[in-house]
Amino acid sequence: MAKKVSKNQRTNRGAGQEAKQMAKIIVASKKQNGQFEFRSKMVEASTVQDELKAAQAA
Repeated sequence: MAKKVSKNQRTNRGAGQEAKQMAKIIVASKKQNGQFEFRSKMVEASTVQDELKAAQAA
């Protein structure tokens, strides 16, 4: 008889793929009424500096 396969077995499904390195960017800006607004964005680690420059310019 064949061995029963567990549905909860931990398997390495992403073995052949390279994982992406991600970073979370949080930018604070002050509104006209004095309150702060926070914007967050997930980007790839290689483009962090470009995204920070773009977020500060906006």
